Amino acid sequence: MTPDRFFTLMLLLNSRDAVTTQELASALGVSLRTITRDLNWLRDAGLPVTAHRGRLGGVTMLPGSGLDLTRLTADERDHLSLTGLDEKQRAELNASVESRRALSKIAATQPRRVRELLPLTDVVHVDSRPWRQAPAFGTTPALLIGAVRRGRRLRIEYDSPRESCPRDLVVDPYGLFAKAGIWYLVADCARVPRMYRLERITTWKEVDQPRRIRESQTLATVAAALIAQWEHNHAIEVSATIDQTQIERAQRIFGLRLVRDDHEESATGRKVTIRFLHLEDVRALLPFGSAITVHGPTEARAHLRDLATNLAHHYAPSPTS
Repeated sequence: MTPDRFFTLMLLLNSRDAVTTQELASALGVSLRTITRDLNWLRDAGLPVTAHRGRLGGVTMLPGSGLDLTRLTADERDHLSLTGLDEKQRAELNASVESRRALSKIAATQPRRVRELLPLTDVVHVDSRPWRQAPAFGTTPALLIGAVRRGRRLRIEYDSPRESCPRDLVVDPYGLFAKAGIWYLVADCARVPRMYRLERITTWKEVDQPRRIRESQTLATVAAALIAQWEHNHAIEVSATIDQTQIERAQRIFGLRLVRDDHEESATGRKVTIRFLHLEDVRALLPFGSAITVHGPTEARAHLRDLATNLAHHYAPSPTS
């Protein structure tokens, strides 16, 4: 939910006795599905939004319990819309102080109840970083967010693992995107959308030109399209059996790339399919050793055999003189 839509929605609910979801959708220029999702978000945040069916029904906010918009600064209103980020990611954006202040003001407007439940923030903590994540280098979100919000083109030096040396690129940024604990700059380069890992942006500077993004495209739509494209382009599908003791570990490592076959299970193993972007990527199966048996394709088995053979030769005892 964008800041503008959040506060427009709050104003509509505060200023009317009841309003239909269709009226809210028309006023905000969004679909009924989006309005339903926004209202669920408000309820999950603890705001007393209710809905009643029937000719005289509609969506209402309990009297005296709405958000006092005058108590929030412009920065607090903006930071309030940063949903889905954990405390570490908010700190990486230098957003944690404003976010906590805004949320505390909202909490202060809620009426106290008898036997009140503990706040969710006291009993739920989210850390979206992967396990054993290496320290990030390169550009940080806090350094880049100002330039992105000014809507300028950027010249970046990007150290791609597929290139022998860093590339100098001029990009048109849509914004910053956090996925699985990793920050990306989502931008067009020569009108082609790309995601650039911030830790691989070695240097950057603003270009004295406004960004030139494609019409009707937003950060959310471009990021979703790039993720869908990446998942669709997995070229190698490996069929394998994994020991029962290792299936959960494999699921954590490969995520959605691993698909279980619920019809193929034995006392010792489970049949799975794992998707890889490149044949070389099947080396990620080596740490499982004999706990995984690859059935196909043939080139995946052959590549694993070559990798294992080279590894055995590397650690073979030196010949005695």
